Amino acid sequence: MKINADDGEARAPAQPSDTKAPELSRGDATALEGAGPDTSAHAAMMDVICPMHAVLDGAGRVVHAGPTLFKLFASQPLIGVRFAELFEIKRPRGDGSMRALMQAAGSKMHLRMRGGPRTDLKGVLVPLADGTGPRDGALVNLSFGISVVSAVRDYGLTGSDFAATDLAVEMLYLVEAKNAAMEASRTLNLRLQGAMIAAEEQAYTDTLTGLRNRRALDYVLDRMSEVEQDFALIHVDLDFFKAVNDTGGHAAGDHVLREVARIMVEETRSDDTVARIGGDEFVLVLKRLTDPARVRDIAARVIERLQQPIEYGGEVYQISASAGSVLSCHYPRPSIALMMEQADAALYAAKNRGRGCHVAFATDMEPS
Repeated sequence: MKINADDGEARAPAQPSDTKAPELSRGDATALEGAGPDTSAHAAMMDVICPMHAVLDGAGRVVHAGPTLFKLFASQPLIGVRFAELFEIKRPRGDGSMRALMQAAGSKMHLRMRGGPRTDLKGVLVPLADGTGPRDGALVNLSFGISVVSAVRDYGLTGSDFAATDLAVEMLYLVEAKNAAMEASRTLNLRLQGAMIAAEEQAYTDTLTGLRNRRALDYVLDRMSEVEQDFALIHVDLDFFKAVNDTGGHAAGDHVLREVARIMVEETRSDDTVARIGGDEFVLVLKRLTDPARVRDIAARVIERLQQPIEYGGEVYQISASAGSVLSCHYPRPSIALMMEQADAALYAAKNRGRGCHVAFATDMEPS
């Protein structure tokens, strides 16, 4: 919604009696002739002061209307049409006749346009004195009330469509200022939310590999324990990784760790969790997995791929991995701490069997 800043010069003030009166709006000036010498000047002044007014004849037909009212009825006839055919009179109730309208003189009228967006309006009717308009006629002044915001949008109104003293203009500026402030606040909130999400993501991410870190792993395990969702947990420790750092330096070691992370992500599903919890230690959390054979196959694929040579800086590095696993379905009530201890015990059992293999936890294994 945009309101042009021209309300201060919307219309010229009423002219002195010795100057030419402003030109009438598109109302039927013929219908006003003979009503009195000042009728045309009176109508022109009303166009400035009350641009939403209508002059009715004794039969309740519109014989003159203010410029803004014409704008509302731009797509349909206005002059010569009965007022009750243009507006639904919601209160006070009546049959829409001129007699019923006259009975409501001086009272607030609640109306609704019968065509277009069916805008709600407020109005008041005043009988015309002799010589000021059609015989037995009346003047109805209308306003939008709380419908002004939607009316501005629906009819493309600007500040010049309202009387210079109409407080609706100020209200529209306040509404526009409020909308601008709310939009600025919404934009700021989105930026803050984005920054918060980015900060939370960073707090849960291992900066070297892009995997989840220990903090994220603890959150995932706690959450899965709360919702009682089954999962498999595989603890992986790299074999011979120290030799990479010793021979190629930390740059080579970092490259190897990033390759390890890539392989583990490729060998797991998108909703699984792969976390780096130490220098060369990783944990895989496989959601909804309770089949020991599938866990064994996944661990075997990961180990097989990690044993492939990794090139960096013209050198080739060879590592392997050992893995120990547990299944949450083997516990009456899974304890994350106990599961981590037992996965660690299975991992060291794999180390003791010569490395480069996977071992599932068994009750005869003692946690390290």
